[in-house]
Amino acid sequence: MGRQPLSRRVGALPRVSYFKPAGIPLANIQEVRLPIEEAEAIRLKDIEGLEQDACARKMSVSRSTFARTLLSARQRMADALLNGKAIRIEGGNYEMAVRQFRCGNGHEWEVPFEVMTKQPPEICPTCNTSEIMSLMPWRPGMGIAGQGKQFRGGRNYRRGGD
Repeated sequence: MGRQPLSRRVGALPRVSYFKPAGIPLANIQEVRLPIEEAEAIRLKDIEGLEQDACARKMSVSRSTFARTLLSARQRMADALLNGKAIRIEGGNYEMAVRQFRCGNGHEWEVPFEVMTKQPPEICPTCNTSEIMSLMPWRPGMGIAGQGKQFRGGRNYRRGGD
């Protein structure tokens, strides 16, 4: 049995999580599920235009893991586009690169993941109140606190070469 895969670092969640071909009723459409970390690979490489080494560093994975993630994302997107399938972006195995916080007085700030793991914030940096809470992005189907692990194995989702 293989070891549990490490979470991929994600800098931003997609603003839109579902795409569907026009003119096909939702009841008759097949879906391709694109995990959050694969959407992040597309964002870093194809939208930001970074080299694969830089993308891999941003996601805290090896270059070869990044290349496999990118290839899988492109294959899923090609399948959806060329075969008239919807794309649902959700789940996967990821962690957010920054955490957002808000104090009781309404001040908001971000803490990089590396700092967060060493010493989570205890007070607001603006007003010094200890009444703070984490603002984790969450949408239905994404999992709790940005972790989408429980959605692995969902409909039309293949891992690796399965």
